[in-house]
Amino acid sequence: MNSVRTRKTQREAERPSRELRLGRDAEFGNIVTGVFTPVLAKHSKSFSLIDCISVGVDRMQRNFEPMRKQVEAWQMSELTDVTAKVVIYEAFVEGKLEAPKHLARTVHDLYFEPKYEEFRPRTIWSLSNAFTSAFKELYPIPQFRATAKLGEFLEARFSQSF
Repeated sequence: MNSVRTRKTQREAERPSRELRLGRDAEFGNIVTGVFTPVLAKHSKSFSLIDCISVGVDRMQRNFEPMRKQVEAWQMSELTDVTAKVVIYEAFVEGKLEAPKHLARTVHDLYFEPKYEEFRPRTIWSLSNAFTSAFKELYPIPQFRATAKLGEFLEARFSQSF
């Protein structure tokens, strides 16, 4: 019986490294799909940390362009007040976003009464900012999880707009 428990624990311990080798993080998801692809390298005498970091940075920089385009599209996409309220309702009341429900009022307030002038326009970008600003009330791991799920939620909700 002890060997079964050991194997299960060993498999669970190996899962995160396996997920990272496959280029995904199953538990946390992706904030922006396809932005992060880890560098794959086996242990060897000829491993060069400089080369490895160079390749990793290059891969990340290549993915900045799609993210920049998405941000620009969201900044240009105006929302009606009703649409914004429906999105907030779907996220928290209908539970379509894995985030604590008590943040619904905070998101609403931050969207309709933003703290910063640049988020005054009624756009998807401003709504996204209201969500991420509200998530700052959370502890780091729940904050990361909620933020990771937010990208998927907003993309699914507004993908037909683009």
